[in-house]
Amino acid sequence: MGKSITGKNEQLTYLKERLTMFMEVLDHIEPENTELEDIDRLIGMLDDLEGKVEQFKTREE
Repeated sequence: MGKSITGKNEQLTYLKERLTMFMEVLDHIEPENTELEDIDRLIGMLDDLEGKVEQFKTREE
């Protein structure tokens, strides 16, 4: 596994990179060819991102 992300700046950088990746995926999706599985994957990506935000918030408190 990778090293732990503990610093506030590291956490923010990580979240920005993940959000950028998500936005890139969205930019490349063709709505007319999108399957339900693709939508599920996008929702999963958002859930993972939300989980990281919550994880980082609890470390700060």
